[in-house]
Amino acid sequence: MNVLFKNIKELIQVREIAIDFLSGKEMNVLPTLKNAFLLVENGLIADFGFMEDCPDIEIRTIDATGKMILPSWCDSHTHIVYAGNREDEFVDRINGLSYKEIADNGGGILNSAKRLQTTSEEDLYNQSKVRLEEIIQLGTGAVEIKSGYGLTKDAELKMLRVIRKLKEKYPIEIKATFLGAHALPETYKYNKSGYLQMLIDDILPAIQKENLADFIDIFCETGYFSVADTQQILDAGKKYGLVGKIHVNQFTTIGGIQAGIKNDVLSVDHLEEMRSEDIEALKNTKTMPVALPSCSYFLSIPYTPARKMIDAGLPLALATDYNPGSAPSGNMNFVVATACIKMKMTPEEAINAGTINGAYAMNLQDKVGTITKGKLANLILTKEINSYSFIPYSFGNHCIEKVFLKGLEIKKS
Repeated sequence: MNVLFKNIKELIQVREIAIDFLSGKEMNVLPTLKNAFLLVENGLIADFGFMEDCPDIEIRTIDATGKMILPSWCDSHTHIVYAGNREDEFVDRINGLSYKEIADNGGGILNSAKRLQTTSEEDLYNQSKVRLEEIIQLGTGAVEIKSGYGLTKDAELKMLRVIRKLKEKYPIEIKATFLGAHALPETYKYNKSGYLQMLIDDILPAIQKENLADFIDIFCETGYFSVADTQQILDAGKKYGLVGKIHVNQFTTIGGIQAGIKNDVLSVDHLEEMRSEDIEALKNTKTMPVALPSCSYFLSIPYTPARKMIDAGLPLALATDYNPGSAPSGNMNFVVATACIKMKMTPEEAINAGTINGAYAMNLQDKVGTITKGKLANLILTKEINSYSFIPYSFGNHCIEKVFLKGLEIKKS
């Protein structure tokens, strides 16, 4: 799709030279152009600059007077392929039960697994596409989707096939992650080693055969999987060409971050509990820390100490953790706002964390995340707003007028 945006009040996240990610003080720098144009050709960003240099060409033109354009959000951590919902557990938490107590009573991940195992692939796809269409309208232009609510070979592969179908049917950039080590199913309750071996021996070869995943992940947490388990899964993933990621430091700190760094994982996600040695370990690595503020908000647990981490020179990405149990929302606008309000990130830091750093956490930094020539024209056109700080300031309000993926306006179905 070819289109020329004119009279853009402010073009945000402009990077002439492509970057991988931003760290420390760099995260507070957000380059923009005021009174700008943006030219899209064949779905890619072809040119941009000040209006005085705008080309005079016969092409579809959109007048963006009073409005801003920024790259679409890059949400590097979601679980949006799931069956049903868990609003009953939401009420249980209001009545005083903890996340752990709900899980111990058969709720949590195991609850979702039971529902998913009995849901057909077609039904699962139809439920999931509604959520995908929802986040696209909320400005997300790249998303990672995990398995992990199957916990059997058939159900995990079913989830990954649904993710593949979503990728085939929609223009949004999608990455798939195998998270079989999300929890222990009832059938392996007293045989964790057997379950891990099943993931490695039975499911990974099938994933490779059908090319169903880009990444491999594990919930490294007290009561779930240990550092040794994490090492075993990451080693197995490497043999099948899957890049590592880790759910880590959500409730306790058990050395998972150090294990991830040792294995060159692409990202370590959650990080609600961070020791000084964890922060030190992440310095000067290629591993992206990912914060999930919606989860902290929903579960009333600590927020990732973003201020401490960024001030120590680390990068940080923001993601939604969209899932039925601990973050039932895929709204990256709320995530960016919450990062500013509760984690004391500046609007510049939060926007960088939700765009280029999120893209890096999916190995998509060469395709999305900045306004750079040659990247996909995955764009957010705002309503008339005073500044980009209005996006996190006006939390809960919808500042987006239109969304474009590969230059094509995506209208509500």
